[in-house]
Amino acid sequence: MVFVLNKHKKPLMPCPEKRGRAVIHKIAPFTIRLKDRTADESAFQPLRAKFDPGSKTTGVAVILEGAKGPQIIFLGEIVHKADVKARMDKRRGRRHRKTRYRKPRFQNRKRKEGWLPPSLEARIDQTLHALATIRITDLSVEHVRFDTQKLEIFGVEYQQGTLLVYEVREYLLKKWARTCVYCAAAGVSLQVEHIVTKSPGGSNRVSNLALACEPCNLTKNNRAAAEFGHLDIQAQARKPLKNAAIMNATRWRLYEQLKATGLPVKGGPGSRTERLGYGSSEEHRFDALCVGESTPEHFIHLPATVQMWTAQGRGARQMCGADKDGFPIRHRSRQKVHFGFQTGDLIRAVVPKGKYAGTWTVRVLVRANGSFDISVQGRRIAQGDFVQILSHCAQRNGGWTYEQNPVSA
Repeated sequence: MVFVLNKHKKPLMPCPEKRGRAVIHKIAPFTIRLKDRTADESAFQPLRAKFDPGSKTTGVAVILEGAKGPQIIFLGEIVHKADVKARMDKRRGRRHRKTRYRKPRFQNRKRKEGWLPPSLEARIDQTLHALATIRITDLSVEHVRFDTQKLEIFGVEYQQGTLLVYEVREYLLKKWARTCVYCAAAGVSLQVEHIVTKSPGGSNRVSNLALACEPCNLTKNNRAAAEFGHLDIQAQARKPLKNAAIMNATRWRLYEQLKATGLPVKGGPGSRTERLGYGSSEEHRFDALCVGESTPEHFIHLPATVQMWTAQGRGARQMCGADKDGFPIRHRSRQKVHFGFQTGDLIRAVVPKGKYAGTWTVRVLVRANGSFDISVQGRRIAQGDFVQILSHCAQRNGGWTYEQNPVSA
């Protein structure tokens, strides 16, 4: 799929490549601009974007409601920036030093209502960035796969609703990694069982449920897990899913931000992947495909490639590097552009030999002395091992890397 802009740089319908009438606007993601077309002269078909938010990866799917049936025109994943909290903690090194003569200041430390940590806010911003790249007419977003708060507060009453058949079992499969908690058997039929059985007073709450294979369940009988020789099962069962907690904190903010776009937004669970038979439940792109009631039982075909958009950032703003105690040890130059290039720019580089021989359009790491590095398929290659074409910069640093991988369905 190729993203298309009109001559005023406004988005049009994505389409196959057009020759003669278009110029390349961006290399990644590949975007063309029609020189002789405006939005008023163009026809738009209904597109629905579906999002499956995750703590590390967000799945994205774009569906075209065509005359022959629903067609997947875009399938991808947003890999969120993982080191936001670590960078914030490192930046706070000097602030956390003991300064006995500095007066405390609390009036300028108040947080606004609805404040989210920067690491969570970044996930929302990166999802909205992907939405801004695609022109659509409808939105579907997964609120949350497992509402852990309702599971624990309402207990059995919540399970006896729509979750009785599928959601609780899916939650437990995710929590216990689809293995027996007693013998760690995988790939076998698993049964939902009580860690503390009901006869001595065990409850039906999800924190008291686990998965066991049939032999272990029969051998355990009506004994508690501790009596069965597994003291750590109860403590592990009470630990909430960290990823689910992150999504519970951000789901409504993302939903409100998507509604603010003015597009019709529908929310719903995305745990229908296994029932519909699309790929693996661990792949967020297939989860996104199954979000919402509008998901059909079958699509016409899957795209050949999946887009992987990774948030990299545009570098650190810290001018003074500090040691573990917060004392300065190095200083950075204010200048970021060297020889016309900046770290993160896309350039064309020729690697003459070795495993990565060929011509690559890759990100570059610049240095003030002119010694540049490139990153090819996750491996850093020094300038001595490649010939750099300095006369051309394919694209300036946008804070993202884009890859295309074959779809594994």
